[in-house]
Amino acid sequence: MPLTAGANRRSQLKKQYWPDEQEWDGMGSGWFKSPRTLPLILALLSAKELTAGRDISRVYLELLARHMDGGVIEVGNESEHAYAAGYTGGRAVRTWYERMQLLEDLGFIKSRRIGSQRYKLVLIVDPIAAVTGLRKEGRVPDEWWEAYRLRLLETKEADVDYLGQLASVSAAADAPKRAALPVQGSTDVQLALRKQR
Repeated sequence: MPLTAGANRRSQLKKQYWPDEQEWDGMGSGWFKSPRTLPLILALLSAKELTAGRDISRVYLELLARHMDGGVIEVGNESEHAYAAGYTGGRAVRTWYERMQLLEDLGFIKSRRIGSQRYKLVLIVDPIAAVTGLRKEGRVPDEWWEAYRLRLLETKEADVDYLGQLASVSAAADAPKRAALPVQGSTDVQLALRKQR
């Protein structure tokens, strides 16, 4: 299969500048799927204004790294998840629980308790739906929102029509405190957006 023009250019750059280095090409096993907007999402999840200083980006990234397909993660040993997210010591699992609860409160995951395990099954929610829910609640800064929408278009995670739908959410968020409007939870936004897709 012939290389695309971009792939050919990158191959030439690699040969020119790093001829003896082993590159990571994302092929084979040991990698995970993620949206190209992930750096922006992680920045939002580490924002003190959203999480009251409790950075939940590592927990979210660790969950994504365990995701195989279908949005569902079967959590094995919770202490292994806590350690992989960077939590050690006697409070590791408790801290991980707190971050998981915050991810769920913000609409990025849903979970099911099975038996005595608090987080046995975890559903990764479409991040576009989660972010849109937060935006509708007025919890996403304008500057971040505009950068996110532009990156969605650049990466083709959303098309112009879908971005138009997001713009209507943006307009609703910009309205003065929406005193007369009921605040919809992220679940309502997710369902509405999925129906429109």
